[in-house]
Amino acid sequence: MNQNPTILSCRGREILDSRGNPTVLAIITLQDGTTASAAVPSGASTGIYEAHERRDGDPKRYNGRGVLNAVADIQQRIEPALTGIRADDQKAIDDILCRLDGTKNKSHLGANATLAVSLATAHAAAAHHRLPLYRYLGKGHPFCLPVPMMNVLNGGAHASNNVEIQEFMIVPVGANSFTDALRMGAEIYHTLGRILKKNGFSTAVGDEGGFAPNLASDEQALDLLCEAIQKAGYTTEQVKLALDAAASEWMPENSDFSTYHLPKRNEKMSPSELISYWNNLANRYPLISLEDGLDQRNFDQWHTLTKELGSQMMLVGDDLFVTNTERLREGIAKGAGNTILIKPNQIGTLSETLEVIKLAQSAGYGTILSHRSGETEDTTIADLAVATGSRFIKSGAPCRSERVAKYNRLLAIEAELGENADFGSR
Repeated sequence: MNQNPTILSCRGREILDSRGNPTVLAIITLQDGTTASAAVPSGASTGIYEAHERRDGDPKRYNGRGVLNAVADIQQRIEPALTGIRADDQKAIDDILCRLDGTKNKSHLGANATLAVSLATAHAAAAHHRLPLYRYLGKGHPFCLPVPMMNVLNGGAHASNNVEIQEFMIVPVGANSFTDALRMGAEIYHTLGRILKKNGFSTAVGDEGGFAPNLASDEQALDLLCEAIQKAGYTTEQVKLALDAAASEWMPENSDFSTYHLPKRNEKMSPSELISYWNNLANRYPLISLEDGLDQRNFDQWHTLTKELGSQMMLVGDDLFVTNTERLREGIAKGAGNTILIKPNQIGTLSETLEVIKLAQSAGYGTILSHRSGETEDTTIADLAVATGSRFIKSGAPCRSERVAKYNRLLAIEAELGENADFGSR
C-alpha cells in the first residue's frame, strides 16, 4: 500500500437533496487511485450564525438555488491548493480550505463547497488506510452507538400544518442495543400512523419523514405520541419524548426580545411565560430533551431556562450554538444550555466540527449528531456519531431513504463491532 496518500484531483458536482434542491457533491481521488465522495445537506430552519451556504442566484436555474459556482470553485480554486497534500492530514486540509475562503463564515467559497471537500477527503483517507470512517476518525476512542431521536410528527417550518412546535421526537432510551432502538422506533411510528388514520388525521409526511397532521393543539401531538408508545407495547419509561421548538422562528428580527409571537396559534408570550410553558410540558409529559426553546440571540434568557430545567432534561442549542466554538464558549461561560446539536454544514469543515465536539464534551455538554431537513444519501454523520462517542443522533423518522440510510449505516457499524458495540442509553 502506498504510504503517502496524496491528493491527485478534486472535483465537484451539482446534485439534488431530498427536497429537490441542488446541493454539492465532492469527489477526491488520491495518487494511489483511491476515490471517495461526500455530499452536504441543506437546512430549512437555519440559524443566523450559521456558515454561509453559497447559491448561484440565477432565477433561470432551480429558482436561483443552483450551486454551479460553488462546484466550479472546487476544481478551479480548491483543487490546485490541495493537490499533493496528504489526505490523512485532515487539519492541514481544513486549514487550507479556511485560508482559501478567507472569511469568518465561509461566505467566499461557501460552506457547502468546503464541507463537501473536507468530508470527501476524510472518506478517501479512511479508504486508503482500509478503515471504516468511524475507526479512522475515532483513532482508538471507545465506540458508542447513539440512541436515535426520531422526528415522527412535524410542525413549524418543516410542515404546512397548524402545529407550532417544529419537531416531536420519540427517543427509545430503554432499548438494549441500537438494533432494538431502531425496531422500537419503527413500530411506534407505524402505530402512530394507524392512530392518525383511524381518527381522520392526515398521514402525509413532512421534510424529515414525520407525519404532519392539523391538530387541535401542540399538546395533542404529545398525547398522540404517548398513545402510540403504549399501543405499540412500550412504556414512557422505555421511550421518552423530545421537542425541537425552533423558537427563534417566533422572535421578530428587529426585536427587543420581550415578546415571542407563535404565528400558527396567533399567540404572544413573554420569555418568562414561554419558560413556564416548557416547565408545564416537562411536568406533564415524559420529555427528555428540548431543543431551541428560546431565541438564538439571547444567552441571558437561555441561562434562566437552564436554571429552571437544566437538571431535568437536555436543553439543546442548535441555532444558539451553530456548531461553532466561539458561540459554544460564550454559552458555557453564561450557563446557557447543557447540550449542543452538531451539524457539520453549520461550520463548514470536519476539523472545526471535531473541535466543537471536543470542547462540548470537555465542558460536560452532551453532543447530538444531526441531519438537516434537506438531506442526501450521505451517511457521514452516522460514523461521526460513533467515532466521537455521541450518545444521540437525529436522523428523522424511520421513513424516507435519505433518513433511513443513516440508521442502516449504524446497523452495519453495530454488526461490525459485535460484542464490542456499546450503546448510548447504557
